[in-house]
Amino acid sequence: MTLLIILFCVFSAVALMVTLGQRFGKPMAVDQQQKYAKILWVVVFIAIIAAIIRQML
Repeated sequence: MTLLIILFCVFSAVALMVTLGQRFGKPMAVDQQQKYAKILWVVVFIAIIAAIIRQML
């Protein structure tokens, strides 16, 4: 029963975030998207390397 309550809370929170994001969110500018795209590759690479190192230890 506790698991169902937790799942309900999680799905409710996600539904609320999606609804509020669609209503109040604004599109990102192209230059801002390009900046985040460059940074994202580095962050993903570091996360993968960190996960591999953690599994090796």
